[in-house]
Amino acid sequence: MKWLKRLGSFFLVTILVIVSAVYFLWMPSPQEPAYTLAKTWGTLGTAPGQFNEPTGITASGNEVFVSDGRNHRIQVFDLDGNALRQFGTEQLERPMNLTIANGEVFVADYFADQIKVFSLAGDYRRSIGKPGTGPGEFTIPGGVAVASNGDVYVAEFKTQRVQQLHADGSFVRQWGLTNEVGTFGGKLRYPTDVALAKDGTLFIADGYNDRVLAIGSDGNVQHKWGGPLAMNIFGSFNGWFATITGISVGPSGNVFVADFYNDRVQKFTSSGKFLNAFGIKSTGPTHTSIAVAEADDGSVFVADYANHQVQKWRPGNK
Repeated sequence: MKWLKRLGSFFLVTILVIVSAVYFLWMPSPQEPAYTLAKTWGTLGTAPGQFNEPTGITASGNEVFVSDGRNHRIQVFDLDGNALRQFGTEQLERPMNLTIANGEVFVADYFADQIKVFSLAGDYRRSIGKPGTGPGEFTIPGGVAVASNGDVYVAEFKTQRVQQLHADGSFVRQWGLTNEVGTFGGKLRYPTDVALAKDGTLFIADGYNDRVLAIGSDGNVQHKWGGPLAMNIFGSFNGWFATITGISVGPSGNVFVADFYNDRVQKFTSSGKFLNAFGIKSTGPTHTSIAVAEADDGSVFVADYANHQVQKWRPGNK
């Protein structure tokens, strides 16, 4: 009987050690004061300042650009939510995540299988890519990032890859295996968005793998995060995800991740250290955080897909 008790005690201690390790390694505590919701704006509709499923957001200077998905347009606001202008209704089919680089607006057009490019004022300039699965072609692009040298990075939701192209659209390389879904062996699972840091690090929102991949300038994975060992284990704990739909690098250099089914945004350092989480939890519609962007003044703007509005968050006092 004594050896049974000892064996039972051993297993109990082992389980407690494992649980403690999981808790401390993969359930981190916030490292910053909580963000507070400053305001929201928007309702369902087609008028200026109204939305029908906002799907992407970015900030530049004192302006916020929002992809108004089913209204086939980009709307622009000041930092207080006042409507300034709109554009793209004649060129866009289903705008998704977008970015601003080198004085232009780059929009992933989900249904057109192209990247559409506009001036900051809203003038249409050109398209990048065409429908297809070959190099330099797109199938259901969900996100775009642009380097200072003009190279374009595109996350393709359906084709399970991220492509890097030169500014002229010529193919450079890709991550993920075309049309192959997976978690290991260099595969992706419905990537939704991409973002670039100032040092050239590429962050891939590996959407349905519930993880972020950080890619170095050599094209290799530097590190990854999201749940235990970033192995496609979803959850609602800090640092875990339940489908990533948007990712951005703010002026602070921190990485913001739209955690769609958890109705929140999570904030990390560029190395993946968890800093904060915030979002709207309600008994009504879910999916309240589909895209996120940080402005120069530290405000964070979130595209609220379910409620057809934009959220403005302010960092807490330190």
